[in-house]
Amino acid sequence: MPLSRRDTLRILGAGFGTVGLADGLMSASGSTPHFAPRAKRVIFLYLNGGLSHVDTFDPKPALAKFDGKPMPGPKVKTDRASGGLMKSPFEFRPYGESGVEVSDIFPRVGSCIDDILVVRSMWSESVNHLPSMLMMNTGHALRGGSRPSFGSWVVYGLGSENQNLPGFVVLCPGTPVGAARNWSSSFLPTEFQGALLRNNAETPDKVIRNIANATYTRDQQRRQLDLLDRIDSAFVRRVGFDPRLESNIEAMETAFRMQTEAPGIFDLGSEPAHVRERYGDGEFGRGCLMALRLAEAGVRVVQVYYGDGQPWDSHDDIMTQKDHADRSDGPIASLIEDLKLRGMLDETLVIVGSEFGRTPMIQNSGTEKVGRGRDHNPPGYSILLAGGGIRGGQAYGATDDFGYQAAVDPVTPHDLHATALHLLGLDHTKLTYRYSGRDFRLTDVHGTVVQDWLA
Repeated sequence: MPLSRRDTLRILGAGFGTVGLADGLMSASGSTPHFAPRAKRVIFLYLNGGLSHVDTFDPKPALAKFDGKPMPGPKVKTDRASGGLMKSPFEFRPYGESGVEVSDIFPRVGSCIDDILVVRSMWSESVNHLPSMLMMNTGHALRGGSRPSFGSWVVYGLGSENQNLPGFVVLCPGTPVGAARNWSSSFLPTEFQGALLRNNAETPDKVIRNIANATYTRDQQRRQLDLLDRIDSAFVRRVGFDPRLESNIEAMETAFRMQTEAPGIFDLGSEPAHVRERYGDGEFGRGCLMALRLAEAGVRVVQVYYGDGQPWDSHDDIMTQKDHADRSDGPIASLIEDLKLRGMLDETLVIVGSEFGRTPMIQNSGTEKVGRGRDHNPPGYSILLAGGGIRGGQAYGATDDFGYQAAVDPVTPHDLHATALHLLGLDHTKLTYRYSGRDFRLTDVHGTVVQDWLA
């Protein structure tokens, strides 16, 4: 492939040392996986706030039997004061040929259960939202600084399939806990950071602000970028290659190219009415439909946040989980169904989950008004996986009889990340980036590929 003017000037201006560095960056962030991939892309539906596993995907008959009684054994420490066990107000029943049990507040997801793996033995350490969200999104829970997000690592490892769009797109109507740290590229080049778009808007010009330039034509903008290119190249000739400058140039180029393709992708009115109806007119439904269209267009990673803040955080009344399920059940199922209908599910890994679950005990810290809620529960919770080489129609692992702690085949976010990277053709131990004298990776020094998840 011939060199661009910028590449030529950079090499001539910075000497042959730059050639080696540029080649290293190209190898690290190119589109060559370590081995044959099962999946090409990932869609992560994030139910921020804490999905209650014991009310959705992890049935616990013992909660009904011991309703109102203390959980047997030593009293466990929770973030807020907790009382006796509380049975789920929702009914569970088997779905599909596999017979995996799902709560009646997720009937549409239940109808897709033969394509879904329910992981019932996730666990994490932190009881608070921010570190738990950072662990799920970046593999690192410490607040003092950020680490590259899962999506950034994937695009760093595989590149993008569509040069006119960002490789990693985040759809969120507001600001979740941790905000941009959840999709940051941190010490990776900024071109791998998630591009935040607002899925609470209905028209393309509101989803992407300033997508169209009202002052200059495309030719005039192109000349502006070419001028900036010459100025940047002159700077490189003086001081040498700068990865940060190169990332900023690439970001401007991508933004310019997006003007052609992005408006059509975010024009959901082009979808048939019956398709839009299945997703609904809410923010999350719109985000799921946008995720489908972005995946079709070649975006490598799309993450859809359910809402602003932590809406699934049901401290006072667990019945709010039903309200959120009513808004998310149809969109989740529709996305899986449409990926399958369009022949994309086998190559698209879909992840549905939260930063932790909810306690099997009732919360009674004294601040509740309704008094029918559950606290945070990181020792045991559930996530859903579908497509992309995942073996659907099964429940993996188990929490204890009451749903408090992962008891059979416990797995961590590091294991989830390792397995997701494996499905994308990436060895999580080899996907590294040298920073501050150390080779960093998404899974740090942890993570195991869970072979039982694989089809």
